[in-house]
Amino acid sequence: MTDLKKDARFWNRAARKYAASPVADMMGYERTLERTRQSLTAEDTVFEFGCGTGTTALKLAPSVRQYVASDISSEMIAIAREKADREGATNVRFEIGTPEETVWSEGTFDAVLGFSVLHLVPDLDVTLQSVHRLLKPGGTFITKTPCLREMNMLLRLVVPAMQLVGKAPSVLFLSAKELEQRMEAAGFEIVERARHGSGRKDARPFLVAKKRGA
Repeated sequence: MTDLKKDARFWNRAARKYAASPVADMMGYERTLERTRQSLTAEDTVFEFGCGTGTTALKLAPSVRQYVASDISSEMIAIAREKADREGATNVRFEIGTPEETVWSEGTFDAVLGFSVLHLVPDLDVTLQSVHRLLKPGGTFITKTPCLREMNMLLRLVVPAMQLVGKAPSVLFLSAKELEQRMEAAGFEIVERARHGSGRKDARPFLVAKKRGA
């Protein structure tokens, strides 16, 4: 079984509990939403990957023309669709998939969003290259990523043990510097850096980047 399939099974099992969990830092989350809205326009077509149960997608979709949100977990997507139906959302669609496996062609989207997901992908460089492919020339990539190298060192011991018993998905231990370097290597120019957390230390850098190249 591939890592992606294992991770999908993990998130399928966790989906309902995840959906019921409150946002840990609501003020920081709202700051991220507002800054993201400022980077989008009413004419944009947006792709979000790792959308989970669709909360962020449904909050941002009214600000753009079309919003496509994806996740590897069929259970997460089922919950997102339930929410969309309840809210009567008309310009957002939820689909199972990843940037690497999407049916969308090169240069389809004005913006790609990935929140709390880059540390969970099986191959970061391939994911970043796929995001680059999906964007139009000069398109915007926005991410807010937990950089686990800046967090408690015990995580490096605990997470592998949890993975052995199926209690944790694939996880990358990145620093903010390494994340930026790998984004730049994939063809992005970082134009904004911020930390939106309400606490004294925030290990989740918010980055806005532009696609370089033709």
